[in-house]
Amino acid sequence: MSSHVTGANTPPLLAETIGQALAAAANRYGDHEALVSVQQGVRLSYRQLNDQAEAIGAGLLALGLKPGDRVGIWAPNCTEWTLTQFATAKAGLVLVNINPAYRLYELEYALNKVECRALMLAESFKTSQYFDMIQSLAPELGQCKPGKLKSEKLPHLEMVIGFAETIPAGFIDFASLAGRASDADKQRIAKLATELDVHDPINIQFTSGTTGSPKGATLTHHNILNNGFFVGEAMRLDAQDRVGIPVPLYHCFGMVMGNLGCLTHGSTMVYPGPAFDPVEALTAVQDERCTALYGVPTMFVAELSVPEFDTFDFSSLRTGIMAGSPCPIEVMKRVIAEMNMSEITIAYGMTETSPVSFQSSTTDSIERRVSTVGRVLPHIEVKIVDENGNTVPYGEKGEICTKGYSVMRGYWNDPERTAEALITGWMHTGDLGTIDAEGYGNIVGRVKDMVIRGGENLYPREIEEFLYTHDDVVEVAVFGVPDEKYGEELCAWVQKPKGSSLTADDLKTYCNGQIAHFKVPRYIKFVDEFPMTVTGKIQKFQMRDAMVEELGLAEQETA
Repeated sequence: MSSHVTGANTPPLLAETIGQALAAAANRYGDHEALVSVQQGVRLSYRQLNDQAEAIGAGLLALGLKPGDRVGIWAPNCTEWTLTQFATAKAGLVLVNINPAYRLYELEYALNKVECRALMLAESFKTSQYFDMIQSLAPELGQCKPGKLKSEKLPHLEMVIGFAETIPAGFIDFASLAGRASDADKQRIAKLATELDVHDPINIQFTSGTTGSPKGATLTHHNILNNGFFVGEAMRLDAQDRVGIPVPLYHCFGMVMGNLGCLTHGSTMVYPGPAFDPVEALTAVQDERCTALYGVPTMFVAELSVPEFDTFDFSSLRTGIMAGSPCPIEVMKRVIAEMNMSEITIAYGMTETSPVSFQSSTTDSIERRVSTVGRVLPHIEVKIVDENGNTVPYGEKGEICTKGYSVMRGYWNDPERTAEALITGWMHTGDLGTIDAEGYGNIVGRVKDMVIRGGENLYPREIEEFLYTHDDVVEVAVFGVPDEKYGEELCAWVQKPKGSSLTADDLKTYCNGQIAHFKVPRYIKFVDEFPMTVTGKIQKFQMRDAMVEELGLAEQETA
């Protein structure tokens, strides 16, 4: 038998837009809590969430934005993020998720790559001063009328919309959006509810690649609404469930598996704080009586390590998802036993597939849930292929390829890289896996040299290209090495010119403020040469082995 599995054809796929789904939820669930933002002290019912999303969507149209325009969002988890997600969907605008950890180099690239007309952003978070950073990239903001930006570095950006009590010159106040809408704008929103197509692009998420700069994976209503629905089905969510979402909204984990998983089941979205904090997450579970909790393995490790862990009440918990990187078997067992998550599930996928392709069910045995990524979700096909594209027998390793409703439209304005990844409808994931005779999947490695650090997908080529911009970097190779806390950490081997005084600290300082902190290599080693193949290709596996031995690192056992 070959490693080619097809998910069930029931229940049927949803055939509505995200805006229609929210309106239906408002009608069905009314005053039932849709969203709780703990740190902000905000509680919204499904009716309030729908009404506010429609009003803000109409306000965005009043600014002159049109269906199909791209609107960036650059903020940590907050109520405004989710209102923007649903408002843009109602207006037919394409929401562009921007990583809150991005710095100037990355922000400029992202906004220009997909030609964002508007950017919605928080004032600041942690060390990131977002208002200051956008003003640094577009100093013209201080002299322009709000909504009329003409920037040399950001030629497509016209509107900067801020989430703050005090808004700088040239900015538009997010709180003013609903009040800007005329009756005609409101009527247009109502009309769009019947005009928008479920296959319209609605979301762009940046995912890097081994071949260079980040790519904009373009997802539709149909892609992500259905994926959220089937992820929720696997956990048996309903209107009584309250889902703790400490994972970032700019990832599919937060906005699809979290927000849309809740929306399609009438469940409550609970945000413990703007970013993950283990104590905040556990406090939210206890105080909000969460029945489900999401996280990447490192989040669960941090929660289990909280000194006062034993004082928290986990009696409300039932299920949740551990995903984002390989899940350590012992961590899964502890979460089940010590956090009362008897029905926790494991999920596997990628941004380009909306994201989930495999997920364990609440009824799978503990052994299956700690040692596999479950079975293929409904309406999705997966096959395992060898290097020649042939499907391999059950149990044999090969590249995971995915087909079905969840596969992205393509990479925004990048037909070449779309064609490389999407071949006759199959998304080639770059991940190595197996499928057993009962249809359970396992992830065993990666075709590409992507590094997964604490749930963040890091792509060495992108980081190498940035490091090459330093005058004293002649040659550089970036790769992952094992790490007890994050699963993997970045290491860079660097060749510098003779006589250069460049140090590892110098190079890290060079990265600060230009690329996200988690992309800065933890280990930097200066070398005179690299291990090469006879054809001149750098052999990163040899470098990795050498660093594992030199640093005394241990490989991590994972499911």
